[in-house]
Amino acid sequence: MNNNIVGMETNMEQLLEKILSVQSRSDGVNTSLFEKREHIEKLHRTRNLLCKVQFIYDLPARLGKCIKTEAYADAVRFYTGAMPIFKVYGDSSFQDCKRASEEAIAIVLKNLQEKLFSDSESIQTRAEAAVLLKQLDFPVDSLKAKLLEKLEQSTLDLQLNAEDLSSALVIGSSKDGNVSESVYGASHEASVREFAEAIRAYRVIFADSDRQLIKLAQDLVTKHFDATEQFIRKQICAADLLRVFGIIWTDVLLLGEVLNDAGLPDYSLKAAQVAVKQYVTCTFSRLLQDISDALAQVHTRKKEEGVQEYSLQLALEASKKAVLQGSMDVLLDFRQLLEDQSGLTISQRDSIVDWVQEGFQDFFRALVDRFMLLSGKNSSFSQSQVLPEATQAEKVVAGLVLVLAQVSVFIEQTAIPRITEEIAASFSGGGTRGYEYGPAFVPAEICRMFRAAGEKFLHLYINMRSQRISVLLTKRFRTPNWVKHKEPREVHMFVDLFLQELEAVGSEVKQILPQGTRKHRRTDSNGSTTSSRSNPLREEKLNRSNTQRARSQLLETHLAKLFKQKIEIFTRVEFTQGSVVTTAVKLSLKTLLEFVRLQTFNRSGFQQVQLDMQFLRTPLKEIADDEAAIDFLLDEVIVAASERCLDTIPLEPPILDKLIQAKLAKAKDQNPTSP
Repeated sequence: MNNNIVGMETNMEQLLEKILSVQSRSDGVNTSLFEKREHIEKLHRTRNLLCKVQFIYDLPARLGKCIKTEAYADAVRFYTGAMPIFKVYGDSSFQDCKRASEEAIAIVLKNLQEKLFSDSESIQTRAEAAVLLKQLDFPVDSLKAKLLEKLEQSTLDLQLNAEDLSSALVIGSSKDGNVSESVYGASHEASVREFAEAIRAYRVIFADSDRQLIKLAQDLVTKHFDATEQFIRKQICAADLLRVFGIIWTDVLLLGEVLNDAGLPDYSLKAAQVAVKQYVTCTFSRLLQDISDALAQVHTRKKEEGVQEYSLQLALEASKKAVLQGSMDVLLDFRQLLEDQSGLTISQRDSIVDWVQEGFQDFFRALVDRFMLLSGKNSSFSQSQVLPEATQAEKVVAGLVLVLAQVSVFIEQTAIPRITEEIAASFSGGGTRGYEYGPAFVPAEICRMFRAAGEKFLHLYINMRSQRISVLLTKRFRTPNWVKHKEPREVHMFVDLFLQELEAVGSEVKQILPQGTRKHRRTDSNGSTTSSRSNPLREEKLNRSNTQRARSQLLETHLAKLFKQKIEIFTRVEFTQGSVVTTAVKLSLKTLLEFVRLQTFNRSGFQQVQLDMQFLRTPLKEIADDEAAIDFLLDEVIVAASERCLDTIPLEPPILDKLIQAKLAKAKDQNPTSP
């Protein structure tokens, strides 16, 4: 046509004629076949209807075969295909078929539910069962709730139990216990793996269930740490705690594989921080209680087989060991937490260092308060929390106060330096504590507290012992009528009781305090009145027996006091045997002096005081270190008695010496073993 269009019109006309001819013949064929086509389509519709009817009649049998072969997907497909017919004709033409089919499909529903709840089925099988149940318009939400409840029930078997942990770890610490411990851990891990697979299946079946599953997993971890807190309250070591942490961390990793969005590692790390801090706190509480138990053993006992004689010394050594060795054991235990590289503790090193340092600072503050409570100086909470019944009955034993004083010195001078060195070597660093709060552990502050506490306890001990002697002196000087006192025939028995009290002080301090150096020893008493056996000046006065000369003697004593070098009676109390006993003797004599100044004596009463004081001079010098002060105070007592005497005539030296020798001989007869 591009090259030559001549004759084109003629060709087009011929083509049109041929097309019209084909069309007319086609119309003829259609007209002749129209009736047959109508009949064929009608037959085809009839055939389809018959097939459907046949399918409906065969449906119960088909469903039965599917149930036998467990082809539940085909059964659901067949039944859902027949549902439109059953909806229209199920109550009339196909009533029997519908009823039989519903009975069969009920069995299918039951079997599908069993597969859904069966732990032995694969995840894919259980998911297919859930899909088929949805196609059958079964209320899957109720199944979802039941399955979730089943998962919650399974967590009860997975929870760590403090009793089971104790049993497993106690066995684990024995010779063959590692096998038992590994068996327990392996069994628990297998159960957690099954639980994780159940969660995985649940997520596949119910895609919108992440929130409930995350909460379920977090609750399980929380219950793990609740059991850990109960376990910590028992007396466990760091190794036991780390083994429990290992079990929990394994569970967290297994659950984290199926619940990536749950954030279980971070969640468990926060809970582990609380548990570790609680462990540190409980460890210090147990250490505090161990020290209290060692100290509380000091109470009044009957002297049986020498128990009383050594009870203070044993309590002191036990208390020292409880403080120092207990602190070293605690630091060694905490060091295991620092050296552990497991998932729950590796990121807590700085926090553990701060908690240990803060714990020691708080521990020693609490220990000072506990010492105060044991000494009776603090009543902020009931003593029944610490002291045993026997100790409460006697209130506070003086020997306990002396032990507290020496333990305080030991803590200041020995325990704190050792603990400081160990902390600097193994627990330096930290940093989670804010700089504005200062350092967590301040040894200088602790040393100051225990130094002050030790001095306070030492003075308290002396006061307690002096108060006992004061009661004795009260009975001695307030009971008799000194104005009507009879002539002295012997040293009064109160002197024996007085010396016994001082000997009790000496016995206690010998068990607890170092001996120290004896001071103020001398052979001359600087002009003070001494025994007639040791003072030659007294020999010159043997013939002075009249009243005038006796009164002149007292006047000379008064004048001598004015020119005598001033004697320092009360000096600083040191932590030595001599210092404590000397201070107790001085306080007792000072108390005796005040009692004498409150009485009025006749001649015999004054002479009795003179005799008693003269007898006390030698044994008191043997007990105390400061002879000058003892002489001075005894002289003061005699002078005070003379000042309060209505008829001052002292006993003559030979009579004094005779009465004293008689007392010494009597004492030797009563106690032949004494020197």
